[in-house]
Amino acid sequence: MATFGTLSDRLTATLARLRTKGRLTPADVDGTVREIRRALLDADVNLEVVKSFTATVRERALADEVNQALNPAQQVVQIVNEELVAILGGEQRRLTFAKQPPTVIMLVGLQGAGKTTLAGKLAKWLEGQDHTPLLVAADLQRPNAVQQLQVVGEQAGVAVYAPEPGNGVGNPVRVAKDAMKVARDRQHDVVVIDTAGRLGVDAELMKQASDIRKATDPDEVLFVMDAMIGQDAVATARAFQQGVDFTGVVLTKLDGDARGGAALSVAQVTGRPIVFASTGERLDEFEPFHPDRMASRILDLGDILTLIEQAQRAFDEEEARKVAEKIATDQFTLEDFLQQMQQLKNMGSLKGMLGMLPGARQMREQLENFDEREITRTEAIIQSMTPAERRNPKLLNGSRRLRIARGSGMTVTEVNGLVQRFDQAAKMMKTVARGGVPQIPGMGPMPGARGGAKKKQPVKKQGSKSGNPAKRAAENAAIAAGARVGGPTAPAGSGFGLGGGGTAGPGGGQKAPSPEELAALQKLLGR
Repeated sequence: MATFGTLSDRLTATLARLRTKGRLTPADVDGTVREIRRALLDADVNLEVVKSFTATVRERALADEVNQALNPAQQVVQIVNEELVAILGGEQRRLTFAKQPPTVIMLVGLQGAGKTTLAGKLAKWLEGQDHTPLLVAADLQRPNAVQQLQVVGEQAGVAVYAPEPGNGVGNPVRVAKDAMKVARDRQHDVVVIDTAGRLGVDAELMKQASDIRKATDPDEVLFVMDAMIGQDAVATARAFQQGVDFTGVVLTKLDGDARGGAALSVAQVTGRPIVFASTGERLDEFEPFHPDRMASRILDLGDILTLIEQAQRAFDEEEARKVAEKIATDQFTLEDFLQQMQQLKNMGSLKGMLGMLPGARQMREQLENFDEREITRTEAIIQSMTPAERRNPKLLNGSRRLRIARGSGMTVTEVNGLVQRFDQAAKMMKTVARGGVPQIPGMGPMPGARGGAKKKQPVKKQGSKSGNPAKRAAENAAIAAGARVGGPTAPAGSGFGLGGGGTAGPGGGQKAPSPEELAALQKLLGR
């Protein structure tokens, strides 16, 4: 994630230096711990958390099991990973649902942390988990907060309870209390209450939040925290813990470019787990928080499990099976290609997905230069084709390609490039579907790769190469009769072609050379 970019770079660079050492000395460990401490402090991680973290890492790194390991550097990486998981909360914490609906979730936090948008994200996520959420507009102080929640609710496709216009009008405690009755009457099993925030912690904010909590008795109180606010995150979290006593934390704006140390501090300082993380502005850029996966991302070890989960949500299993059959039977068309690209877009940001791969930090420049609008351009080109052209790209002659380029707002060169890439991709997928290893363009054959069957070399046609037509016809006739062009054929064991044109004598031997042949031999020997 962008928020942990600098921290990730420094930690991975520090740990990479250890891999060049076969044996770790106390000085190596101390130097590594010192660099880790600097990286965490520069990332605005709380000082007490940094001291505890580095002390534990140093103690474990100097233990006997590390010194006796076959790869001590890898052991240290594992220790850092495990301690990162610990300060991020350890195990994943799931929402607690009421035994008797509705489940009440109350959102608290400072103004600008993203509570209203997160309410819509949470409601959409709950709906995807087969719940029927109800959003409650209890932020009646901030201008247009009620209208914003209504817009977000409409985008998420969930119901919104907003009896008061807001903008300083109405009693938020009564609105929250009435929402409980409305949820029961309309059979909503989850109620998400969006409360007011302030630019800073004050007594009025805490009293109002405390009154709403007493009136609704929520099952979950989630503290919405901006991951970009730095060291102040710890003080704010402690103030809300004393005033409202939240049960979990939600991190927002993890796609920002700030240092993000708040995320590594709040769980350790407050003792409350991080439950969700908001990774972008879109309503679907919201996910449950997994401490182990986040630690792997920070150390550039990848997050394959989250990537798989996103793919499972975006891709239909039955459709994927049909596409696999088409690829195996060489029936994969541009229509199927377009459908696959549209499903890929539904997974979210391609940069985000590529960033979940192990070692993605090494491709940072390529990822930053990657233009996600390229998929939209490809869609425009394919959608400018007729159904027949999509099913059979061989129909695309020059005039058709010019028409497609004009219809999609692209150039003929870009249309040609798409068709060429599609052909290469179809061949590679066909090779994989048949159990082979495809040859990647620009690279040689992979060792041990089993590609398709080798093409049979054509038999070289034998014949005379003479420029004289009469001589060429005579030599071709001699070849057809079994003779050798340019002289008699020499049988095994004979020398200088002698006996080549003779017939077998008695007993299967060769006939003796003729006088003309003997004369030719003497002439050759200079006699």
